[in-house]
Amino acid sequence: MRTDGRVHVIELPDRAMTWVMTGDSITQAVLHTHGARGWAEHVHERIRWQLGRLTDIVINSGVSASYAPDILAAYDHLIGRFAPDVVSISLGTNDALAGADGLAGFGQAMRSIIAKAAGAQIVLHTPVLVSQAGRAYRAELPRYCQAVREIAADSGAVLVDHEAHWLARFADEDPIAWLDDPDHPNAAGHLEMANHALRAMGLGELTSL
Repeated sequence: MRTDGRVHVIELPDRAMTWVMTGDSITQAVLHTHGARGWAEHVHERIRWQLGRLTDIVINSGVSASYAPDILAAYDHLIGRFAPDVVSISLGTNDALAGADGLAGFGQAMRSIIAKAAGAQIVLHTPVLVSQAGRAYRAELPRYCQAVREIAADSGAVLVDHEAHWLARFADEDPIAWLDDPDHPNAAGHLEMANHALRAMGLGELTSL
């Protein structure tokens, strides 16, 4: 955990890097973008083209319907075998379905994933907002977002606080402009996620599409 007051961002060495983006369906970005790029694909564009890191490798190992313990159980397949320099972890939307009872298990799984990725730079994402209709099933989602913030602070990970970004845009309004259904971002939502993640990682933002 940093104590010097500096913002923690991704460090880019003068060599090729391997980036692994893992998470659930929002990272995998299937169906709900209707053919548009998902947020991880936008990040790929920024890293490998706009930043000129042509030989970097960016892997999307998001798996639809995953919970944090699922990613932990499949760590070697989804993350470890790639020996990543950067591991991005975006989970919690599905875990929140377990309510308050699932918070401890979520936190333990997230911390275990980070421990397994020792040596890599870690990026943690809070879940995005769900719609008013979606909150009936995920009433504790804000507590999962707070858990991610606390884990990021404890571990020194880069924090991408999507919840705060979406709240700044929508406040008490329904965030339907950035959603395809109650829980999944649409193309516009994925673009917002990408640019917010890039800024948080210290990588600027997309200059063109």
